Formats: sequence, C-alpha cells, structure tokens
Amino acid sequence: MRIGFVSANREVLPDPVIPLGVMSVMSTLPERHEKELWDLCFSTDPLAEIRARIREFKPDLLAIGLRNLQNNAYSDVSNNLRYYTDLIGAVRMVTRAPIVLGGGGFSVAPEALMAHLKPDYGIVGEGDYAFPGLVERLDTGAPIDDIPNLCYFSDREVHRTLGSGAPIDINNLPIPTRDHVDARYYEAGIESVQSKRGCALRCDYCTYPLIEGRSYRLKDPARFVDEMIELGRRRAVTHFFIVDSVFTIPPTHAKAICREMIRRGIDTPWTCYGNPIGFDADLAQLMNDAGCAGIEVGSDSGSDRVLKNLHKGFTAASIQNFHALCAAKGLKDCHTFILGTQGETLDEVRATLRFVADLNPYACILSVWNDDNDIFGGKAAEERAQFRKKVLEVISASQDLFPYSVVQELGILFDPLFFRLLRRRGVRGPLWQYIRNAGLSFKGGSHDEIMGHRSTDRHRRDVGTGRDVHY
Repeated sequence: MRIGFVSANREVLPDPVIPLGVMSVMSTLPERHEKELWDLCFSTDPLAEIRARIREFKPDLLAIGLRNLQNNAYSDVSNNLRYYTDLIGAVRMVTRAPIVLGGGGFSVAPEALMAHLKPDYGIVGEGDYAFPGLVERLDTGAPIDDIPNLCYFSDREVHRTLGSGAPIDINNLPIPTRDHVDARYYEAGIESVQSKRGCALRCDYCTYPLIEGRSYRLKDPARFVDEMIELGRRRAVTHFFIVDSVFTIPPTHAKAICREMIRRGIDTPWTCYGNPIGFDADLAQLMNDAGCAGIEVGSDSGSDRVLKNLHKGFTAASIQNFHALCAAKGLKDCHTFILGTQGETLDEVRATLRFVADLNPYACILSVWNDDNDIFGGKAAEERAQFRKKVLEVISASQDLFPYSVVQELGILFDPLFFRLLRRRGVRGPLWQYIRNAGLSFKGGSHDEIMGHRSTDRHRRDVGTGRDVHY
C-alpha cells in the first residue's frame, strides 16, 4: 500500500517543532508499505503542495496529523479549523484515497471533528499500533471494529470503538528517523526526545491523558540516554527538549534519567516540563548536575481556590517552594499561568498577577483561558470571548508588575521579527532562557542595533516564551 503521511501543523512561533508524533507512527509501519512524509510547516502554499504531492505519489491512503486546534496565542481559535477544512477539501479534489486523521488536536474532540471535517477514519490517542492495524485490515478487507479508539462512519453516523488496547511499551518502539526532517527545524538547535508517555495527574483542562493515557510508560534510562547520544551527533543539535507531559513525575524515574546522563557524560543542555508535586532538593541538584538548562512549569494560578478547581494537586505555597528550590540549585524556571479559567473571577486574576510579581521567577508566560470547543462557535463561546477581553485589560493595566513575563496576546515579549534576528545571531535553545539577559542588553542599546531603530519600553520586552512550542 502507498501511504502519504501529512504533518499539517504550520505553527512556527517562536520556533517550529519537529513532527515527532507523525514520525513515530510512520516508523512503526511495516517496510513493505511505500510511504512518504509531506511536511507542510514551511510551505508557501500548503493546499497546492498537497495536491501536487498526491498527483505525483498517487497514495492509496492519506494519514493526516492534527497537532493543534488552537494557535499558541489563542488570538484566533478558528484559524486552524478553517485550515484543516480547506486542507481536506484540497485532498478530496484530487484523490478518492481514504483519509485517516490523528494527533493531539484530533484527540481533543474526535467525534466533533469527524462530523465537521468528514474524514474516513480517525484514531484517538496513540497511533503507533492502531494505525498499522487499520492499514492491515484495509489492505486485507478484514473487519476494523476491534481496533481500539478508532472513529469511523456507519450509516452516516460517527462510531468510536472502545479504548481497550494494551498499553504501549515505548521501549519496544523504534526511534523515529530524522532523515527527512527539514533543516529549518534545527535553526534553533533544538531536538525533541521523550522519556515517558502518559500522565496520571488530573489537571482539569489538560489533554495529555486523552492523547497518551493516564498510566506512565517509562523508557529505560540507558535506552533514553542512548537516543540522546545518537541524536546529539547531528551537527545542528545544540539543545534537547524532553517532551514528556511532566519530566519530574515520577521523581524516581527523573532521578534515574539524570544519574544516567551524569554517568554517560551528556554535555548538551536540555529543558523539560516540571511540576511542584514531588519536586525536592535532591532532584533539583541532580537536574542541575545533568545539564538541565531550565524547567517550564504549568503553575496556572496564584489562588488556592482556582488551583483546587483545576485539580492541580498542589497549592500556591508549592509553587513558591518549587521556585525557591530552583533558585537555590541554579535552575532557571519559567512558569505558565492561565488566567480566566472556568469560574475564575477578575479579582482572582488580579490576585494571581500580584502572586506572579511577588514570585519573580526567571521567566513567566501569562495566557488567557480558551476552551478547545470554542472553535465550533456558539453563544457560550461568544461569552467566553468577551470575558477574555476583560482579562486582557486587567493584564495590560498591570504589566509593569512583571517585567519578565510574556503575554502573547498583547505582544509583550513576543516579537516574531526579533525571534528571527536572535536566531540569526546564533542564539540557540528555548528563547525564554535569555529573557533577563536580553532585557539588560536592551538597556545598553544592543536591541537598537538588532532592530535598527530606537527602542521603546514595549520593544525592550520583545523576547518570547511558551509551553507548547518550547520557547
């Protein structure tokens, strides 16, 4: 069977992220199938490109990965849905080959996306085994109703099979090849690696359990470091990002990974996602000794009531303790706060902003809550949009309290042109790690030199950061 794999993601701010999910699924497909990867991230005309690729390759099946439903700034949540609608329309113009959707974005709202986009099939969550199973049955004409978490149409209605498949042992999965990865992904020097799948936390809004499940599947520390060493031989790789939902949980595994890095002499800096739960001085020290360049933390709120509503499992005091441990052990910390969540008041938003000012982490990202289902519109979506405007007004009025915080929606510390210029000058790794140094240099005039004009206070803050795309 001839299969075209499409990485549809086009988010490039502040840096593009290699399509690790699509490549992982692609690597598990038996070699007897002919396959190509079509990455639309850098395409100037993705619809024309996909039609041209299909005409040339003549696939029997199309596998399209939907990485995100929203853009990272939450500034126009309908853009991606329109884009995916147009993309599938372009595919239908030139082929009758079945379309399979998958990826993190699809797994958030599979039934709704099936009904709206009308692909032939959809796979919820991990596709490493489910997709090859679907291909085998389509190739042989066997029934498909035993494939776990498969969506399909029957009598014009969306059906979804139960998720009863055995957990995937990621130690048995092949390392996705990077042979066909566009070189532009490595302009930031960042390579993505994964030490586990799954997340047992219960954060109210988080999609990781939908995508990877709630049971942790841990990669053997020696195998993980072997992968780092192999990928680190690429000349372009100067930084690793560990893409686990949370690297620091469970702490025993994180500590074992760090000890293996130290034993093997890993000298490439790396960054990860962390969490206050179970984070202690021993882990902070091991991470520092192993070359950790920074930790991104989903702190979300400075209000204990809001944290409880979000089922975060920790308190505001836990966030303060996490920051203190990082500062004591020389680790840079970047905290993400999501403001205006369900049931949160404007007074609680103001309280969180005061908390951020008092916490004074190395860097911070302030985002405004957006429900994924808002992409489908409706009265509730309109009401939430109006509340988001009020939250942004509160942030804008208070921004001088947190000079090292990024607010993408307001353009604070978020300048795409400046991102590109920093990269051209050799800055590598997540950009949030340079916020404080860049802020000092701006006052000395280097920002004027880069941008070619006199800086204003707004311009002096233009360095970005964010969770999803490894700033």
